[in-house]
Amino acid sequence: MRLLMRHEPALRAYARALLPDWNSVDEVIQEASITMWNKFAQLEEESGFLPWGKVIVRFKCLSMVSALRRDRHVFSDAVLEQLAEEAASMEAEEHEAARRALRSCLQTFSKPHQELLLAPYAGDGRVKALAASEGRSANALYKLLGRLREKLAVCVQRSLHNTQHHAS
Repeated sequence: MRLLMRHEPALRAYARALLPDWNSVDEVIQEASITMWNKFAQLEEESGFLPWGKVIVRFKCLSMVSALRRDRHVFSDAVLEQLAEEAASMEAEEHEAARRALRSCLQTFSKPHQELLLAPYAGDGRVKALAASEGRSANALYKLLGRLREKLAVCVQRSLHNTQHHAS
């Protein structure tokens, strides 16, 4: 469930590239969620969740398109496949741009602030361990972490905006 919640926006965007409206996307995501839940044991590594989920979403989209085709004109399978490939390619480019922006923005912070920003992803208790080593309360570090994350988010958004602006 945690993995689905983390990756749902990307899966929704992927489905929207293949489907004609958001109602269809909602229905496909709901069906795909059930399938993912039932087949979760087949997932080998959590890091592979998004590609695995996209395969399931793609098949659900193809089923939806078949059903819609009976009701009205929709894209052919070939066009649908091309759209899926382009959506995946664009998404990969966007993720890489975001990773570059994040790396660049992280470099603007001091080493202790970089360490604090990365601490929650280093394992359980890392923020508390940092607090103890600095003689500060964990609550104080979490408050600082919140402020640092806001600054980091602004920097990343600005960097992505500037990148998009220069690309067009």
